[in-house]
Amino acid sequence: MRSGFIAVIGRANAGKSTLVNVLVGEKVAIVSPKPQTTRNSIMGVLTKENYQLVFVDTPGLYKSANRLTDIMMKSTEDASKDVDFILYVHDGHGGISDTDISLMKKYVGGKIPAAIAYTKIDIMPKERIAADVKDLYENGIQADIFPVSARKGTNIKKLEKFLADCMPEGDKVISDDIISDKSEKFMIAEIMREKILLKFDDEVPHGIAIVINKFERGENGVYDINLDIVCEKANHKAILIGKGGKAIKEVSSFARESMEKFLAAKVFLTTYVRVEEDWRNKMNLIKDMVIL
Repeated sequence: MRSGFIAVIGRANAGKSTLVNVLVGEKVAIVSPKPQTTRNSIMGVLTKENYQLVFVDTPGLYKSANRLTDIMMKSTEDASKDVDFILYVHDGHGGISDTDISLMKKYVGGKIPAAIAYTKIDIMPKERIAADVKDLYENGIQADIFPVSARKGTNIKKLEKFLADCMPEGDKVISDDIISDKSEKFMIAEIMREKILLKFDDEVPHGIAIVINKFERGENGVYDINLDIVCEKANHKAILIGKGGKAIKEVSSFARESMEKFLAAKVFLTTYVRVEEDWRNKMNLIKDMVIL
């Protein structure tokens, strides 16, 4: 039996959460095209007969912008130090910059074994892949590189087998029936945030947080969920609510469907929108949000 922890690290929108979801076979992290979609280190567990891979999906790598991004970066740094393996995820479609190479050198080639998942190969010219791999090696990146497409499933099984072979021998570190370390309440908040990010695109910045006020299951099996959508500006609140409340009704219905699928039960969902200016720089507010 082989088992171990794998930190999944990379720049924003490199496809880390999508890759983890595909490897685990269940949705354990939300996905959207916006930066800062993942704010927490979220554990996803893949258990097979002869191995167990525990993926730690980390926030994307950013420059410091506020207290929240500082906390997110600390989460990534902590995860990179206390694992058995580092899987650095690079968006192949986005090309390779000097910054990319610098970040790879920081996390790949150290004391912790590492490899690179070169993602999104389904939306880029195939001839670019070999050229980029050659470029990485010529710039001193000494690591196994796996061109993959999470969306198409290309080379996913090959990557999984490689990771399993790299794990230390030992007993399972997580119980067989666990696929994530996050609670149902946390995942409900994340589902709501994902649907907002997907619906509003660039209309509302990623400074959105979800606060769960009530999460209870009644005797009839229906979940009663009451939550606040927290934004930073009054005009963002107006966009989220929409004319006559149309926008908030649509996104709440969209989210409720996914919540019911996740919980395998009916959901009665009540949503409110409130403004907390500059909450991402206020530690007392950050601690109150369901993000950490």
